Amino acid sequence: MRVPAFLLILLAAAGVGACAGPSAPLQNAPARGASPDGQVTLSGAGDFTPADTDAIVYDRKLVPEGAQASVSVESSGGQTRTSLVVEGLLPSRTYGAHLHTKPCGKKPNDSGPHYQHHAGKIDPVSEVWLDITTDGEGTGRSSARNDWVLAPDRLPGSLVIHAKPTVTSGPQAGQAGDRVACLTLS
Repeated sequence: MRVPAFLLILLAAAGVGACAGPSAPLQNAPARGASPDGQVTLSGAGDFTPADTDAIVYDRKLVPEGAQASVSVESSGGQTRTSLVVEGLLPSRTYGAHLHTKPCGKKPNDSGPHYQHHAGKIDPVSEVWLDITTDGEGTGRSSARNDWVLAPDRLPGSLVIHAKPTVTSGPQAGQAGDRVACLTLS
């Protein structure tokens, strides 16, 4: 069943969707500005098609034509909460997913490095890790919560989907293979 991108956003906000595997710690993805009460909200959604400039594919083998994703980030009250919903990816596969510092671009590295709350600290406490395991139809959901808020003057610019699950320890911690798709946050 295909779900339009706007419905994916609603599902992500409502916390509805298929979830395979354990959730990552919840982390918040900020918006481009703060509200008067200090809340920061960011979101990104799209169809991974050539016409959608906010949803870019770098590897069509791992992100098939017609795949969709949406991400929402809310940061307030000492926490950042991030939710990701995908549809149409490869079935029964785990992808890494992280917030990155810059918006998506034509080249995979245009989105910059992982967003880090504590510069130089590579772990799910400082970064937003949203690894996602798809079900038999290529649908998946992930969420993260971090005990910090986004600074309105230093917000992440994108969510990047990676080819492999995130390495959680050792010298390769934080790495998740090639960048296969990207959603620009606004």
